[in-house]
Parts: sequence; C-alpha cells; structure tokens
Amino acid sequence: MIVPLTRKYLNRYHVPFITRVDSDIFTRTYHADCQSSGCVDDCCAYGVCVDKDNVSRILAHADRLETFLDTPRGEWFSGIFVDDDEYPGSAYMRTQVVDGACVFLNRQNRGCLLHAYCLQEGIDHHLLKPMFSSLFPLTVEDDLLRPSAEVGDDSLACLDRGGTLYRGSRGSLGYFYGEELLRELDALESTRIA
Repeated sequence: MIVPLTRKYLNRYHVPFITRVDSDIFTRTYHADCQSSGCVDDCCAYGVCVDKDNVSRILAHADRLETFLDTPRGEWFSGIFVDDDEYPGSAYMRTQVVDGACVFLNRQNRGCLLHAYCLQEGIDHHLLKPMFSSLFPLTVEDDLLRPSAEVGDDSLACLDRGGTLYRGSRGSLGYFYGEELLRELDALESTRIA
C-alpha cells in the first residue's frame, strides 16, 4: 500500500525528496548484517549509480583511495554522466563492473571498500559511499520510498529473514532525510498500517 506522508521530506542534498512510502518497507524482511550473511555480495553485481556530487567527494580522496583500493581512479567509474534531476548535482555516473561486481567491492573480505576506507579514516561512510548503496534495499523513485527492485522480484539473496527493510536502513534514512522523517515513519510502523 502506498501511503502519503504529511509533508515533503528533502534529502540533505535536496533531492531526491520523499512524499510517499510503500508500506512493504515495514513488513518485508532481510538479513541486514551483510558481513554475517551467507551471500556472496550478489547485490554488488551490477555496480551502482553515484550522484555527481558524490563522485566529486570520492575523487577528492583519490590519492589515498588509489592506494587503499589498489585500483587506479580511471577504472572506478563509467566516465559518462547521465542527466537526472532526482540525483544530487542533477546527474549520476555508474561505477565500473569488474569481474562481475562493482569495482568498490572488497573481494578479499566482502563488503564495500568505500565503507571500509571511511571506517579506517574515521570518516562517516555516508560521505563517500553512494547514497543508494547506503539506503539499500530501499530506494527513492518519483518521490516514493520503496523496496528496491531486487526485493520486488525476490532476487535479493538475503530476503525473508531478519529485521524489516525499514529497520535495516533506518540509520541511513535518518542521515539523508532527518529525524522528522524517522518520527513519521516510526509512527506509521507502529500503527501497523503495513
């Protein structure tokens, strides 16, 4: 069920904004602790769209990241920006897929290398890790907060065990959209409209 929210919630970067929520985020479940799941990072198989501003933030760390990743910066992104007003900077670029997975996938120990780099450097991972990776398996499209396509088509390997999609992504939603959105979503969750 699609539920209208009481107001428009702007992302900290202004877009994408949220005015509606798919109540499936309160009922669908998944194993949110990726590092302890038995999957093989299937969700990283296609790379990710990175908003234009985030590409700039990543490239600002390029010298240190090249050493950390052991991959030259010229191999990180597709090199082509796609115009899209739902992304900060009004455009995005895809990460490269190397050997069947995102270039930023940690092939030794699993997980996102951008996330691992931020932890090592004492940086909030939301600053460099792509927004849609941080929110996954939730996404925002046409002002609707909803489960990602991999949930809808049941292809996400860690579905139907653990906590709800909302609870697993709540911290990142708070980072990008603020406490007021979390209060409204908590209230919706508690009324069991789902």
